[in-house]
Amino acid sequence: MRKRFLRAFALAVVPFLGAVLIRLLYWSNRKQFYLPSVIPQEPVIFAFWHADLLMQPYLYYQFRTIPKAKVLISEHFDGQIIARIMTFFKLGTIHGSTTRGGAKVLIQGLKALSNGYDIGITPDGPKGPRYEVSDGIIVMGQKRHAKVIVFHCRPSKYWQLSSWDRFVIPKPFGILEFHASEPIDLEGLDMESARRVIKDKLMERAL
Repeated sequence: MRKRFLRAFALAVVPFLGAVLIRLLYWSNRKQFYLPSVIPQEPVIFAFWHADLLMQPYLYYQFRTIPKAKVLISEHFDGQIIARIMTFFKLGTIHGSTTRGGAKVLIQGLKALSNGYDIGITPDGPKGPRYEVSDGIIVMGQKRHAKVIVFHCRPSKYWQLSSWDRFVIPKPFGILEFHASEPIDLEGLDMESARRVIKDKLMERAL
């Protein structure tokens, strides 16, 4: 009973506090944005490492005046917290993993792309291995002919947690460099070639 109460309390309070913290960290830093020369109007898959998730909604806002995206989030309790934080940034979520119970998640992702939603995905999430690209992003990109754009946020000052992903939290009063790659077309690539292309681009500015 106590555990259920604490979880319910955390779900009610932590997402709001998390959203406030993210906004404070964002606004207390100077920002620099580096965007692709062409921003596709059709639905896109935005990819970023799990450690780099915190500030990505602000980079997404540079692409869409009106947000229309769903982010793949773990079904675990920490995923529920993240999903509720995403609602404060007007982003939807798809719960699950492309490795555990992946078929259901892929079907939802494919349906979302068909309905005009962008998809945000951490290819090494929700539990790793760190810096390894799962199949889901490739399957969705190729089946829906959706291009992939790789996101990075590089803070000049940051804390790095000891979690499996070495999660990054920017410190205030520095500089946030946001980088978005040119759209990557996965058409005609086999699974391993597509995986290598995405991973190489993600690793360019990994912390």
